[in-house]
Amino acid sequence: MDYLSFITSKIVSDRESLLTTLNQWRFKNETIVFTNGCFDILHQGHVEYLAQAASLGQKLIIGLNTDASVKRLKGEERPINPQQARAFLLASLIFTDKIVLFDEDTPLELIRFVQPDILVKGSDYKPEEIVGYDIVKAKGGKIITIDLTPGFSTTSILKKLQ
Repeated sequence: MDYLSFITSKIVSDRESLLTTLNQWRFKNETIVFTNGCFDILHQGHVEYLAQAASLGQKLIIGLNTDASVKRLKGEERPINPQQARAFLLASLIFTDKIVLFDEDTPLELIRFVQPDILVKGSDYKPEEIVGYDIVKAKGGKIITIDLTPGFSTTSILKKLQ
């Protein structure tokens, strides 16, 4: 098997191909889970969170902030890793099915496009405050929060490096 091609095939280059994939998954009645983030420096907390999210359904889509989006949200010094590197690392995880980059500050339009069955964020959010809550609820989907792993964050890693 060509693992590099397999990994890169998980990174969505256009919404049309994503729509085809979504239709195939829906035809098979597979539960589609969506989460999003910057995932700047991939760490144990990220992997535990994403593994738990993936366990909630059959397919996991990760919305990934572009470099420009991360810069607007986190400041000029971020991201540490460029978007293609971040996407590649996330795609290399066995439980990741698709990575979709988005340039907006929130994944609202992407969630509207994907129409996931389950929307997942960290438990530092209240479900009704999660972007896309109304979209997923309106279609009968679930919004689930997952506890974050204590002691792991990109910000804490960057502080240790300083």
